[in-house]
Amino acid sequence: MNRAVAYLRVSTTKQDVENQEHAILKYADSEGYRINQWFRLEASSRKSTKERRIDELLEVLGFGDTLIVSELSRLGRSLSQVVLLIDELLAKGVTFIAVKQGMKLNGSKDMAAKVQIAMFGLLAELERDLISERTKMGLDAARAKGKTLGRPKGAKGKSKLDGREGEIGDLLKKGISRRALARYLGCASPTLKNFIDSRKLDV
Repeated sequence: MNRAVAYLRVSTTKQDVENQEHAILKYADSEGYRINQWFRLEASSRKSTKERRIDELLEVLGFGDTLIVSELSRLGRSLSQVVLLIDELLAKGVTFIAVKQGMKLNGSKDMAAKVQIAMFGLLAELERDLISERTKMGLDAARAKGKTLGRPKGAKGKSKLDGREGEIGDLLKKGISRRALARYLGCASPTLKNFIDSRKLDV
């Protein structure tokens, strides 16, 4: 029997899932869905997929099931992360619905779904390019002010990926390519490579 699963997430204790729940219930009622299981959690989008229960969600959902979220941002902290997850859901034959965006992607990956995923992929690429451009402009401005950039040779340095060593190591062991992993993490491939090499994660 096909099921409908709702996923609700807030980042802090100051937020609550009530508005998300209301939006999902209103949509389910109007479209004739019965929610069979609710995932309610408090977890920052910076947390691992395990901590955000994404891994569990993917295990629970199967062919013909439906995942409903109140909005896309509940699934990840970057468009790249969201695109990768939606693509994985569609590959499993799961229908994906984002209420706020008025989006319904058919689990059979019909032409309309493929077009929307392609558009998301382009937007994710644009997002990465804009971030890279802003970073470059910031570095150029810092150099113009005479600031010394970079870190001493041999220093490990801080990374936006700090705290995710375990998650990255696990995904590498599962055979996930570095390119796909960089897309999922929402970072540039060189950033991921430097992080993996400096933390000795790919051993």
